Amino acid sequence: MRARLAELPKGRALLVALLVVVLAVLLFSGGSEEPAPSAGTPGPPAGAPGPGGAPAAGPAARERPPAAAAAPAEVMKLVEEMSIEDKLAQLVLVGFEGTDADAPTLAQLRKRDLGGIVLTSDNYEDRGQLERLTREAEAVAARADHLPPWIMAVQEGGEFSAFEDLPPSKAPADIGSPKEGGREAADAAKALTQAGVNGTLAPVLDVAPESGGALGPRAYSDSAEDVVDYAVATVSAYEQGEIFAAAKHFPGLGGASQPTEVGPANVGLSFEELELRDLKPFRAAVEAGVPGMLVGHGTYASDDFVTPASLSPSVLTDLLRDQLGFEGLAISDDLTSPAVTATIPTPEAAIEAIGSGADMVYVGGAEGDQEDAYLALLGGVRKGAVSPERIDEALVRVLSAKRELGLLDEKRRGG
Repeated sequence: MRARLAELPKGRALLVALLVVVLAVLLFSGGSEEPAPSAGTPGPPAGAPGPGGAPAAGPAARERPPAAAAAPAEVMKLVEEMSIEDKLAQLVLVGFEGTDADAPTLAQLRKRDLGGIVLTSDNYEDRGQLERLTREAEAVAARADHLPPWIMAVQEGGEFSAFEDLPPSKAPADIGSPKEGGREAADAAKALTQAGVNGTLAPVLDVAPESGGALGPRAYSDSAEDVVDYAVATVSAYEQGEIFAAAKHFPGLGGASQPTEVGPANVGLSFEELELRDLKPFRAAVEAGVPGMLVGHGTYASDDFVTPASLSPSVLTDLLRDQLGFEGLAISDDLTSPAVTATIPTPEAAIEAIGSGADMVYVGGAEGDQEDAYLALLGGVRKGAVSPERIDEALVRVLSAKRELGLLDEKRRGG
């Protein structure tokens, strides 16, 4: 190199030498163009635990790829074409009033492109009636040129099911083994699909305390390891049965002070303590490919026992997305629950939930509550309380889950 520089004219030799020096600096520095950290007290490293054991906000969280990054072209085309009104409607699951074609909620499906409905025991008489009801719900949406809706059910097992004479035949605590739980889930998937139900708000993966706890027989076991096995067996069975399953009640209600159906429910555990026990089944469910997660209304140390998990960024984003790596559909538990309404009205809760990272809000109760929640979301977007990017991220997950189950391109009525 020196010999060749000597042969060049002096000006060109100096220029070449300068370029060599610059290249050497870039090579030894790894080519990084990032600015040096600013002076002052350094923050915690990315992903390091923050207050209550939650990961601190940092580059790792900010650089998590958006849901759109892996979305199919079909989904992204739908997102681009939809109005903000239809986008927001897709993020809402509503409770259902009635048992036949005259049910008021069917009028809502006709009026708005709602994400879906949730059926309970109040909507059920027998299998024939259920099939007629779900067919009508599908037909109403189709005639209005709306996307196929989720038709979900609270089907936990036994007396805790919307359809008590359909599987699972036993409450979770009465199931003898994870293998039996898997068989029950497989039977449930087949029966629900035949009846026109395409999703279940189950399995319950809370770990009960030895004393029994607030959930009673809804919890499978007081052994985290046993619930892990139950989670894998049931989630796998629902996947093989081609039915959407939303595991609940993330991040664990086993240690709750009371049921959330009664009022605010404190879970006196930090995220670090939850990690040792309650989070294990949910991690196992994520690894098993569970498509949905229903986030409960328990309050935790990370939010000073004030904010329900369903409205908490530290739960919905930091814990569920960044720590567990879940990229499926996150659904809030029913926002008309006393655990929520004791501190915040349902419409405001809907804004908080979506803004904090939920992809869908479940609003049971009266039609007025559902209308108010939808209008609050619409107003929240227009006022900047929820960003268009957050809405699109949630919508991509909703539509991707529907596409995965075949709802966007075909009828799903079992034989």
